[in-house]
Amino acid sequence: MRYGALITLLALSGLVILAMVRRQTGTEGFLVGLGLAVLPVPWLIAAFRWLDRVEPGPWRNLVFAFAWGACAAALIAIVANTFATKWIATATADPAGADTLGATVIAPIVEESAKAAAVLLVFLFRRRDFTGIVDGVVIAGITATGFAFTENILYLGTAFGTDQMTGGRGIASVTAATFFVRVVMSPFAHPLFTVLTGIGFGVAALSAERQHARRALVPLGGLLLAMSMHAFWNGSSTFGPFGFFAVYGAFMVPAFGLLTWLAIWTRQRELRTVREELPVYVHAGWLGPAEPFVLGSMRARRTARDHARQHFGRRPAARAVAEYEAYATSLAFLRHRGRQGRAGADFVDRERELLAELWRRRAVARPALEYAARASVRLPAAPAYWAPHGYPAHGHPAGPYPVHNPYRT
Repeated sequence: MRYGALITLLALSGLVILAMVRRQTGTEGFLVGLGLAVLPVPWLIAAFRWLDRVEPGPWRNLVFAFAWGACAAALIAIVANTFATKWIATATADPAGADTLGATVIAPIVEESAKAAAVLLVFLFRRRDFTGIVDGVVIAGITATGFAFTENILYLGTAFGTDQMTGGRGIASVTAATFFVRVVMSPFAHPLFTVLTGIGFGVAALSAERQHARRALVPLGGLLLAMSMHAFWNGSSTFGPFGFFAVYGAFMVPAFGLLTWLAIWTRQRELRTVREELPVYVHAGWLGPAEPFVLGSMRARRTARDHARQHFGRRPAARAVAEYEAYATSLAFLRHRGRQGRAGADFVDRERELLAELWRRRAVARPALEYAARASVRLPAAPAYWAPHGYPAHGHPAGPYPVHNPYRT
């Protein structure tokens, strides 16, 4: 019933927003806006999927996030912004001032709150899939990408209608100018704002359950930062003839670079966590000796999947290896949270579940991972790793493996 209600809500929101945008832009303007607005979407989604490759989240979460941003959040924003701006214009008898206030104050509050609702829903109801900062960044970024997609259809379609009435053509047209500003210069604007909210929820996910204040205040702080950055960006046009370019160059681009670095650094830290946490399962006999190092390298992971695809039955084998990698990564993160006292009451059950999933896929995954280890990963010296985990200090004569392997018979 919950899934059905959610799908119905998003479908109805999509139909309503579709009708509203088409009414404002006309059929021809809608089609032009749709064709231009879709251009940055694959690139943005690909970027967030790349960031999420260490522990890929379920596709259903990403589809929900994009649909929420494109349908529900966009509908809430259009209705609320229009109502608030008209109310302010009527109350103050100053339409121009109402538009400025609506763009710099009302819109950031309404839009960021509507987008943050998707992150909150995944955080509350898909808690197992929301384990850290990267998950928050990905969900927030995909939600904002959907929102920007719908908003760009509206702006580009309206600009096309203006050109139709005024005869604007070529690079001097309103459509070209709108396309350049929204699609070429700042396709990352909405994702950049909402990612701040996602980071807040990611920090909350990393906090212990007893840290109630931190789990509530950090996401709220991220949301307030997102609103503030959004308001500053929207208000740049009021800073003079070059205000927009000054804010873009001095603020937006550095902020984008900083958050990009933070996301990549967090991704690398996740890989390091995998390498540090999984050796205990090697000692217990659940994993092969070289697997922590293979699973801690994205290049080695890809090599394992390619090997499985070529030698063990193409796509099904590669999918089994990819699933093995994802479950092993989840196992590493679970143990990391447990060691820091942040694991939930279901730690033991979840650990057993993940180990069982690994065991079911070991027949295909283990040979592929062993091949990737020989081909891609330079293991540390034997005394530095194998001896503390109960393996002989001397290596295998044919490669970097210890003589003892609990899975060879």
